[in-house]
Amino acid sequence: MTAGMWAFVMWAALGAAFIVLGIYVAFSKKEKAFGFWANAKTPPVTDIRKYNRALGALECTYGVVFILIGLPLLAGQNSPLFIISVLGAMVSSIAAMVVYEIGIVKKYRA
Repeated sequence: MTAGMWAFVMWAALGAAFIVLGIYVAFSKKEKAFGFWANAKTPPVTDIRKYNRALGALECTYGVVFILIGLPLLAGQNSPLFIISVLGAMVSSIAAMVVYEIGIVKKYRA
């Protein structure tokens, strides 16, 4: 296995972790709103179940996009295509934050 292949496998494992977390959040039976930010209080929400579904869908989508953005890592070590993965991860992370704040929190805030 080449270095690029190992890098993509680790990248994809992280994306898969986001997908698994999203599925857990979306289908959780807990009557607790899950948080998006690390160590931050979850805003009071009107419908916890719909909020968790939306957050889970966001995390699953982010995981899929994250894996797709990692495909240039397969080009091999020291490939200039690596910048696509790095910049793509930054842009998709910012986009997820915007969708969370403007779309999900604004819609479900109590």
